[in-house]
Amino acid sequence: MLAALHDRDGRGRFGGRARLGIPGNADDWASAARQLTEGLVKGSERRGALPESIVAFLCQDPKDGESAREVMERLRPLAQLLRTACGALDVPVIEALCISDGRFWSYCCPSAQCCPSDGTPMGLPGTSVLAAAATYAGLQIRGSLREFRARLIPWETAAALEQESALNAVSMALIPRILDDESRAVVATETLDLAHRVMRRFADSTSAAGVPGVSGVPAVSGAASVSGALSADLRDDELLCHDEAATLILGLQDRTTRDRAAEWMEGDEAGPALRLWRALARRCVGPYGEHAAAPLTLAGWVAWSSGDELEAREALAMALGADPGYLFARLLHQACNEGLDPESIRRCLRKERVDRAGAETIASSASSASSASSASSASSASSASSASPVDAGGASGAASTPSTRVAPRRRRKPRSTGSAESRPGSRPSGTAGTRRPRSTADGSPAPEAPTRAGDGTGGGTRSRRGTGRHGTKQGET
Repeated sequence: MLAALHDRDGRGRFGGRARLGIPGNADDWASAARQLTEGLVKGSERRGALPESIVAFLCQDPKDGESAREVMERLRPLAQLLRTACGALDVPVIEALCISDGRFWSYCCPSAQCCPSDGTPMGLPGTSVLAAAATYAGLQIRGSLREFRARLIPWETAAALEQESALNAVSMALIPRILDDESRAVVATETLDLAHRVMRRFADSTSAAGVPGVSGVPAVSGAASVSGALSADLRDDELLCHDEAATLILGLQDRTTRDRAAEWMEGDEAGPALRLWRALARRCVGPYGEHAAAPLTLAGWVAWSSGDELEAREALAMALGADPGYLFARLLHQACNEGLDPESIRRCLRKERVDRAGAETIASSASSASSASSASSASSASSASSASPVDAGGASGAASTPSTRVAPRRRRKPRSTGSAESRPGSRPSGTAGTRRPRSTADGSPAPEAPTRAGDGTGGGTRSRRGTGRHGTKQGET
């Protein structure tokens, strides 16, 4: 952790803080030191107060068979990298301390009298004046960082093997569906619905058990005592099946699904959601350790949104430890360290939720209207097809359809009376405009019909077919 120091009018004060989990691989220490330093210095500069100096704290408990002093020596290169990164930004590190197993060492003080080689013992927890004042005010001691991490680290019990088997089985069926564009939205809906059911299960179990909240501290902040937190976590683990946990862990690897789950950050949803994300982080066992980045980030976000910056920083640091390239965790971790207000992120998530609900309502209304229109059209077509035309005699005309309309025939002009024999293909010259008289049934010529007014010669009467330039039909000689 890095703490900025400001000196104004001869009075020093603490400024911003930046915290990051120590990477397990020493090759990542240089990039982690650079990222942490730039986040703190540039964040302070944006707020208008560049720090005059920085104090670095390297906190890590010994591993199995390792002493606290060995931890201090192992982390010495990291302390030097932090000092170099701060110096590159013209902000000196005036003190760098290593804290391990209840003792601390200074990397900057060379005096053995001031800083002995075995370290300086720290005060017992809860014995400071601040702890006494907090107890008197009714605040509850929340435990160490180790106890916080115990609520988020993966299982190491015999049940871890069963959970790993469930993750293997579910991944075979679920991962191909997530990678398929057509079924991806369906998987997201199924994942969120399952998460809702588990959250309701958690909330109902709390109500049935009559677990009270801590006075003066929101219930969603996880401010219960250590023993109470352990029993609550065990109860949640019993309520969550292996297959359900595997489905949720793998479903949250989809970015869109994770972002929608992040909307459960306030009100009655925040408490059960935080418990669910903790429980899922504990289920990322064995080779699925990197999958813990999603539930750990969600746990850190809900804790920060609920006002618990301590758990938020720890969860986000663990998320980056599980996957250093997890962008969502990096952004939230930087914003939390810079002291930004989470309300700006909450507003964005609320807007997304409202817009999506509005779009779903519009789509549902359009679908209902389309279904009603289709049903009405089908009903009309069915009614129309059941009716058939009836001829003059009353019999139905099977060959005709009611929707077919016959266009009226063009009325012809009355013909001149002519002979009954077939009309010849050509006429003699000079007879254009006249017709041969038709014969009656007995062979006698019929009387001629009156002709148009004219001179009685070519063009006086109009032929049924068009005429040529000289009054004759086209094609006549």
